Amino acid sequence: MALRWWWRCGASSRRSPPLGSLPRCRPPGPGSRSTPAAPSAAMCLFAQRSSALSFPKVCHAFWRFHHTSASRLCSCSKTVSDEKYQDPFQLGRKDLKNLYEDIKKELLISAAELKEMCDYYFDGKGKAFRPMIVVLMARACNIHHNNSREVQANQRSVAVIAEMIHTASLVHDDVIDDANSRRGKMTVNQIWGERKAVLAGDFILSAASVALARIGNTTIVSVLTQVIEDLVRGEFLQLGSKENENERFAHYLEKTFKKTASLIANSCKAVSILGCPDPKVHEIAYQYGKNVGIAFQLIDDVLDFTSCADHLGKPAAADLKLGLATGPVLFACRQFPEMNALIMRRFSKPGDVERARRYVLQSDGVQQTTYLAQRYCHAATREISKLRPSPEREALIQLTEMVLMRDK
Repeated sequence: MALRWWWRCGASSRRSPPLGSLPRCRPPGPGSRSTPAAPSAAMCLFAQRSSALSFPKVCHAFWRFHHTSASRLCSCSKTVSDEKYQDPFQLGRKDLKNLYEDIKKELLISAAELKEMCDYYFDGKGKAFRPMIVVLMARACNIHHNNSREVQANQRSVAVIAEMIHTASLVHDDVIDDANSRRGKMTVNQIWGERKAVLAGDFILSAASVALARIGNTTIVSVLTQVIEDLVRGEFLQLGSKENENERFAHYLEKTFKKTASLIANSCKAVSILGCPDPKVHEIAYQYGKNVGIAFQLIDDVLDFTSCADHLGKPAAADLKLGLATGPVLFACRQFPEMNALIMRRFSKPGDVERARRYVLQSDGVQQTTYLAQRYCHAATREISKLRPSPEREALIQLTEMVLMRDK
């Protein structure tokens, strides 16, 4: 399925090896440029060493995935339970009705210009991907615990808070990156300036903190404030780089977790705590969110190379222009070692960005990153399948496929 998506994105000239011929994980050797790269040694080492994040052991799993998992990912909604498939967005629509109006109520803005800036981002045109995951997880955990399909008021508040934190992080990211466009329109910092944009992001975060305190549960406060800490730490990780290949991939995956996946993982954990007392369920919710979040960002990094700017709603090759070496670049570096010099100087010399992009598209970096995203989605499916069957559980499984198939 993900290979079909990859094909559709315009990389049809770079075919994958036969499914049964993928080698086991090994360090790069001579002649690696002429054959598709196996999952990198860096990823293997990271999977073995990273106890803090417990990322999947992607090494041998890549090889096994092609024999066991591809068909399971495509048919999981039919095989995991007998519940009838429902579209995730349709299923979560009831609980997300008036989401952005409720966010604007939380902001309670009196200053006209600040209100205009916040309204600009909370315009109701976003996909509300994170709040949707949160409300579906809330209902799935409630059903698992006491067969209740209703989302509690505090659980919905977590969905609102998650979208507020996410939006605040986007505002701040655009300032740091000096971005010109987001979601197909000009960024706040381009219209109102960097200083006011920073203050707007801070204001949204403060309003989210007030809403979080109103829930009145210290455990939930602890879980969701971890998200804000991770966002800051992730931004610092993004500002740094590693020379060693093994450390470089570990650095990339840790940054991906902190900047993207932590919000989804901890929001899912928060609603599970509110809906079910079982710590095993809390861990299931957290692991699902973590794996989906990492896969989401991996596909985002792929789209930076395979989708046009108009379709993405932001400039193509944006990460390279910011000096960032994402998954496709790190995989491509195995086949084109000369990319190491470009990575270390953060693609700062004239022609570096174009040269790096050419190397990526000539390599199997896009394909390998897509494979890795498949592995994380498979891990998410495996976790959520431990809950009692329900339409919400099946919708969360379908979401893993949607993450892989998205094109913007």
